[in-house]
Amino acid sequence: MKYSIRSARAQDCRDIERMIMELALYEKMPDQVKISHKELERDGFGPNPFYQCVVAEVPEECRSAEGHKVVGYALYYYTYSTWRGRCIYMEDLYIMPQFRGEGIGKALMASVAKVCREQQCVRLQFSVLDWNKPSLEFYLSKGAQDLTDKEGWHFLRFDGEALEKLAQEAP
Repeated sequence: MKYSIRSARAQDCRDIERMIMELALYEKMPDQVKISHKELERDGFGPNPFYQCVVAEVPEECRSAEGHKVVGYALYYYTYSTWRGRCIYMEDLYIMPQFRGEGIGKALMASVAKVCREQQCVRLQFSVLDWNKPSLEFYLSKGAQDLTDKEGWHFLRFDGEALEKLAQEAP
């Protein structure tokens, strides 16, 4: 199947929003999505972008049954390791189900890895749900290391009331 990988543009945000919801449904967490194309446009295409994104696009003759030409995305942003230096965190990697198995996921991830190397980053990090065996096996087959088993890291977060309470403790 023909496809191309390119940097996302502001006009892609509606497609990215659609695929974020598809991913959330797959991950059984659709109620967690609180973002729209408006926030995606503001946060990714404003004067100080919070994230970068690459998309997979198929030609007109290969579009989905619903008429979509943008069929996958990888959204990432820069982080910093105090031990190693520059890093990229890949927040999402998603390909519409009917376009899986065509090399699109590998191409999107490789594109992010290429940016990683071009920007002299030392690692590409991401997380995957423990029950998502197909994705976990895909990442491991490409050489990813499972730090949960290898180093025992836990990913933690503050949000909502806990974040508000913590912020109120600031001097």
